[in-house]
Amino acid sequence: MNENDPLPVAVVGVGRMGRHHARTFSKLGLSRLVAVVDFDEERAETVADDYGCRAFTSVHQMLDAVPELKAATVAVPTQFHAESAYPLLERGIACLIEKPLAGSVQEAKQMAAFAHEHNAVLQVGHTERFNPAVRAVSAMPIVPRFIEVTRVSPMTFRSLDVGVVMDMMIHDLDVVLSLVDRPIVDVQAVGISVLGENEDICDARLAFAGGCVATLKGSRVALKTDRRLRLFSEDAYVSLDYGSREGIVVRKTANAEALDEVRRKLRDGADLSDLNYMDLVNVEQLTMDLPADEADQLTAQAKAFINAVRSGGAPVVTAEQGYAAVDAAERIVGAIQGHAWEGLEKRTFEGKV
Repeated sequence: MNENDPLPVAVVGVGRMGRHHARTFSKLGLSRLVAVVDFDEERAETVADDYGCRAFTSVHQMLDAVPELKAATVAVPTQFHAESAYPLLERGIACLIEKPLAGSVQEAKQMAAFAHEHNAVLQVGHTERFNPAVRAVSAMPIVPRFIEVTRVSPMTFRSLDVGVVMDMMIHDLDVVLSLVDRPIVDVQAVGISVLGENEDICDARLAFAGGCVATLKGSRVALKTDRRLRLFSEDAYVSLDYGSREGIVVRKTANAEALDEVRRKLRDGADLSDLNYMDLVNVEQLTMDLPADEADQLTAQAKAFINAVRSGGAPVVTAEQGYAAVDAAERIVGAIQGHAWEGLEKRTFEGKV
């Protein structure tokens, strides 16, 4: 294969997310979708027909039939990640594994070690890293002091085999860990189960070496969808909306003169009750200078993955970062389970609110 030829890729698991990956690879000039795998033969053949590739019902079947394969996305349920990825990694085939990397830290570390042993690229599918707003914040020269994240939505009745921490909050854990880049030193959390055995609502507080604190709120039984991140540093306040992929920045230096004037007036005992605070604040829109084809997160992720495979360099989201997110999630779930409740005796309200 010529180094400029599109890379032969496959998608293992073509449910809801896997179909998106198949569509993305089929349209990406850097890749050529050659196969899809799904235990549901009819579903595999339907997707294969849509994108002009071959369909298989097992990874081993595909590997025997498609020796030219160089990379694959693994988008099966988390409990089957290892089973699906190991045969690929063993042959040196690069894997983009959907988040979370594994259901436990131990399994995630084993997978990372296996990929390293076989010199195979392993990237974790934390697509929020490729959100244009997140990328813009990550590029800013700021040191976070406090981060507040909210990710809530109505129930979709997907991924009920895990709680909201592994299902939804895992996105934000990866982003927060990448922004802070310091070890977690303390975890506090509370969670409530509404529909099943696992937590559907969680409020977590992470303290990091160096003093940064992050609070994360997650719910999959909310009445509306809201996904936001707010970051405070010594020099700036940043607010971004994951959904609209927009954000604002308020810089301390840009408002220094106005704030100094307010401080002077306050020291002099001036009455500032009629002053409009917003008139003092210089708000900038978050600048996101990205190529048009990278505005879509899955496309940007796929490009980064293919480029890592071709170069042999580290992917944007490494296996080590993938299991760091799983580790944080496990610690939060452990804190939920260890939280002590008091005064929760059952009461009968007889229809009264």
